[in-house]
Amino acid sequence: MAQATSLPTEAEPVRAPAAPDTDAAGLGRVRASAFVTPALVLIGVFLVFPALWTLYLGLTNFRLTGIAAANPKFVGLDNYGTALADPNFLNSLYLTLLYVLGSAIIGQSILGFVLAWTMRAAHKTVRTVVESLVMLAWILPSSVVSFLWIAMLDRDTGTLNVLLNTPGTAWLLEHPMLSIIIFNTWRGTAFSMLLFSAALGSVPPSQLETARMVGASGWQQLRDVVFPHIRGHVLTNVLLISLWTFNDFAPYLITAGGPNHQSEILPIFVYNTAIFDGQLGLGTAISLLMLLINLVLAVVYLRILRKRT
Repeated sequence: MAQATSLPTEAEPVRAPAAPDTDAAGLGRVRASAFVTPALVLIGVFLVFPALWTLYLGLTNFRLTGIAAANPKFVGLDNYGTALADPNFLNSLYLTLLYVLGSAIIGQSILGFVLAWTMRAAHKTVRTVVESLVMLAWILPSSVVSFLWIAMLDRDTGTLNVLLNTPGTAWLLEHPMLSIIIFNTWRGTAFSMLLFSAALGSVPPSQLETARMVGASGWQQLRDVVFPHIRGHVLTNVLLISLWTFNDFAPYLITAGGPNHQSEILPIFVYNTAIFDGQLGLGTAISLLMLLINLVLAVVYLRILRKRT
């Protein structure tokens, strides 16, 4: 008698094989972690730990010498209140904003754009020479540039006094803020010039030619054709050089914040407070206030950029 074959009444679901314990590159979690761990250790040692240590120091009366160096006490937000009530801190904040406005926004941005716009129509040889000189000022070390400016502004044998026929004028003593503003403008204009040169290359030549054909002046071409195309580049340039200038320590090499605190911008003020005065806790608190100001500047830039978008 033939044996009946049994047919399955229901199809069994096909189960997918278990996913192997590997990452997208096929290294496996253990080997992938071995590659990532050294980078995480470096970030922790040189970034996370210093940041946490800075936050801690800003809440203590830690000093470089004395009893407070061996046994610092937790003082909470007292350092921040002391800094905000200090006339020297408020003076340094005002000088820093003046320094940023004069050398970064007005100086480097405007001069960099003028150079980039002018060099578009200049002869190739002239453009190469000007760009090389501007780049040379940018790539020279700050110590070398500072020595050159000290020699140029010297009271007795300075080049500027010889050119202007003003013997005996002590520019670094009589006009310290103006001196460091011009110094930083000369030193940092190259970045703005290069950024604006690249931005102007994205402006369609046909639109500029059309504007010229209808009789638009140079200012009208800039306002109605050029600036709408490079507005994002302008905002990026202003943000970057403002942050760099706000945290710039190079003026210390020229004036050391003097005379009588007349050029003591915030980075120099932090250095003098933390190192010379030995108040490391107070200096750390001031540096954190600088960080907050930098964050405010960045947020304002992002809001402006978002409105533009």
